[in-house]
Parts: sequence; structure tokens; C-alpha cells
Amino acid sequence: MAKESAPSGGKKPAARGDAAAGLDARLARMDRDLLKLLNQRARLAAKKTRRKSADVQIQDAELAAVVAANSGPLSADCLRAIFRELVGGCRALENHVRVAYLGPAYSYSHLATITRFGTSVDQVPVGSIAAVFEEVNRGHVAYGLVPIENSTDGRIADTLDMFTRLKVRICGEVQLRIHHTLLGKGTRGDITEVYSRPQALSQCRNWLSRHIPAARIVEVTSTSTAAQLALDKPGAAAIASAQAGVHYGLTVLAEKIEDNQANLTRFAVIGLEAAARTGHDKTAAMFEVADRPGSLADSMAIFKRFRLNLSWIESFPISRPEGGYLFFIEMDGHQSDTKVKQALELLGEQAIRLEVIGSYPKSEVLGN
Repeated sequence: MAKESAPSGGKKPAARGDAAAGLDARLARMDRDLLKLLNQRARLAAKKTRRKSADVQIQDAELAAVVAANSGPLSADCLRAIFRELVGGCRALENHVRVAYLGPAYSYSHLATITRFGTSVDQVPVGSIAAVFEEVNRGHVAYGLVPIENSTDGRIADTLDMFTRLKVRICGEVQLRIHHTLLGKGTRGDITEVYSRPQALSQCRNWLSRHIPAARIVEVTSTSTAAQLALDKPGAAAIASAQAGVHYGLTVLAEKIEDNQANLTRFAVIGLEAAARTGHDKTAAMFEVADRPGSLADSMAIFKRFRLNLSWIESFPISRPEGGYLFFIEMDGHQSDTKVKQALELLGEQAIRLEVIGSYPKSEVLGN
């Protein structure tokens, strides 16, 4: 009689089980060590916060240092998200920072706020860009977050207008990839109306004309408001973030419908205090020059003279009977840098009006 053969693999299943158990034990020990280190960091950060009030620029430096030291396999975006929450949570132990943004929840401004500050800050949704400025100006919040320009539609006029009215300062920025999603309760064939903010509708106009040309386009105050309407109104769809769709329980009818796949919105972090120099900054200002030939060219020549790179320039009509224009500019360098300071002093001698809106660290584009 032939001998019975041993089970295939012998004791290997048990060995594999022992190896997995060993890995689980090592991971558990690491988790405990991480927890201990995280709480040690929180106690140390609390001591630092007692000596110096919370500053968004500290977070910039901390996140940049972490990303620069990273050798993988975790991605830079993953580490930013982890440490943003860690830094925000540590600060919240001593100082609850309030941040206003154009709401409701899961608007793109809300997503930019989370990207910038994490979820541990006190988030204050308001109904308009003007209201964000007012909350900061009155000291009701430490910071506000407002869109300032989009790669498809250019400047955000409401934001520029408020800089002419209130003396708030830009102390940071968020550059965020914006992907639009068509949301609804039924199918594309059921859609009779599409709701969203004017900017979002404009950024998707070619897609809309090709795929649902018969639908009526309706402008509303925010993408989150559009999502709420799509939930409540038969035949309505919304252009909003994918996160808004999850929040309101809507079906994704189409993804990434923006006409420009590199669609980017830049948000300004506004506050009342100046931002400290980091060595990797830019400065924003607005000015008015005399209404005569060559006056603007003379002003621009100042930046060439001091070899200052201008990364942004916008003309903006002044709301007054005699008209006129303000010019918004952004240049490399901090307002305390010698070249920037000298250039602004010379510009002030030529200009009818000059205001430095703020200096702040340059930021990276976030999102994919």
C-alpha cells in the first residue's frame, strides 16, 4: 500500500500565520510609540503657543520642512494632510483659531480652508465674500479665506473690490486644483436645470453645451447651495465638488467636467496682522496713477529697475463718479526686503494712491 503523502505545504500555513502575527505585533508597538510621540509633541507645541500666538506662517514652515525631509514611500500630499491635522490639533489645545470662508459646507472655499488649516480650527461659513472680509475686519475671526483668481476666468472681482474698501491683509495663499462634478438624483436624461456659482458654470460651459445643451443654466451663490437644490428639486442638477455630492447624498452623473483639466483657483488667506519674512515670499499691492500718457509705464519701469519679477497684474475700475482704475500687482520678495522696500517707496512718490496688501510665502499647487 502506498504511503499517504504529507499535506501540500507542510507547516507553511502556520509559519505564514506566525509571520503575520509578528508584523501585527510590530505595527501595534509602532502605533503605541507614535501615540506617545504625538502627545509629547502636543505638550511641547502648547508651550510654544503660550509664548507666541498661532500664526499660519509657522504652519507653512513646518509643513515645508516635513515634505523636504520625506524619502517615501508616503507621498508629499499624504504627509501634508497628516501634519496639517497634527499641527492644527496641537494649536487647538491652547488657541482655537476661527476661520471664515464662503459657505456652506463643502464649497470649494470650504475645501481650501480644510486644505490650509485642517479640521481642528473653528470653521465659520458665511454667505458672501464681502462677509468674509467683514468678519476679519471686525475681529470676529483670526483669518478669512477668499478666492482671488482662477486659471480659466481670471480675477475674482468681489475679492478685489473688498481690498479697496477694507484694510485687511493677505498673509497666505492656497493654490488648489479644482475638479467639477455634475451631481443629481436621477440620470443625465432627467436634467432640465443646472445650478452652480457663475465661475463654476463658466469653467464648464463647453462641456455643458456638448452634453446637456437643453438644460437651463441657473446661477446661485455657492456650489453647496447648488447641491442642496439638486437634492430637493426634481430635474435639477448641480456642479459642485465630489465631497459635496457625498455630503448631500447625490449621485455622480459626470466627473471632471471642467473644460480646462489644469483648472486652478488661488485663494488668499486674509487677516489683520502682517506675515513674517520667510525668504521665499511675494508681496501684493494696489496703486492708482495719474490719468495721463505714460504714467503706468513709468510705474512698471520701477520694478524693472530693481529687477523685481511681477507675477500678477490686474486693472480694476474704481467705483466713483470720475472713474479711474486701480492696479493690483504681485512681485517676488517680502515688503521688508531692501529692493522691494525701495521700489514701493519710489512707486509711492509717483502714485496717487498706494497700499501694500500683504507679503506672504509662496505656495505649491495642491490637489491632482
